[in-house]
Formats: sequence, C-alpha cells, structure tokens
Amino acid sequence: MDSEFPTDTEVMQLCDRVRQAASDLHQYLRNGHLERVYEIGLASRLRKQGLIVEQQYPLNVHDADGALLGEYFPDLYVERILIIELKTAKFLANEHVNQVIAYLRACHRRHALLINFGSHSLQIRKIVF
Repeated sequence: MDSEFPTDTEVMQLCDRVRQAASDLHQYLRNGHLERVYEIGLASRLRKQGLIVEQQYPLNVHDADGALLGEYFPDLYVERILIIELKTAKFLANEHVNQVIAYLRACHRRHALLINFGSHSLQIRKIVF
C-alpha cells in the first residue's frame, strides 16, 4: 500500500489476495491441523506474494480515555492494515466475530478477516469497525 490510509479498493484487493491464499492453503491441507500450521502456511504464501506479514505482532490495546491497557497479538497483521484472526473450529460462531470486533475497537484498527480452517468448507468473514 502506498499511503498511510489505504482506499477501500486497496483494502478489498488485499482481502481478495488473502482469501485466495487461504483458499489455496485449505484446498491443499484440508481441515484437521493445528491453528499454528495454518498461520505459518498462510504467512508464507502471502510473503511469497511480496506482502508484509507480521505473525503475532503486538498491537497496543487502549481504554476509551487512551490509557494503555496491554497488547493484543493477532495471528497475522498484513501490510500494517489488515488483522487476520484464524480459527480451527467446526464453524464460526458469534463469539468469534465479537472477539475480532473487540480487538479492532481496542487497537484502533478498522479491517479484519476472520478465517476458519476447521470446517470442511473454508469460512471467511470480512469485519469492518
């Protein structure tokens, strides 16, 4: 991304690249592996595309008044724009979505993908805060 504030089109293009890489990885590995295997595999595939990918990158968590409360470590942080939270559950549940929304709010970020490798069909949800 060329600017500090990417356009919606740039974010959507980034999401499309992540979705495709996740789909390819799921097609190859299928379900049944530990979350960490998918994290490493997806990070590797995205880096091969030339993207900046941070694994377990610390993002500051702030209170409403701006006070620093601690850190959150997303599974992947792509191009310093997109949080990716991975799951290996039978299905995505509301608590998974709520967790990601809470992370976005507390870390003052806007975009995330929630990806579930645990079901027979890959599940991906785009979340915007």
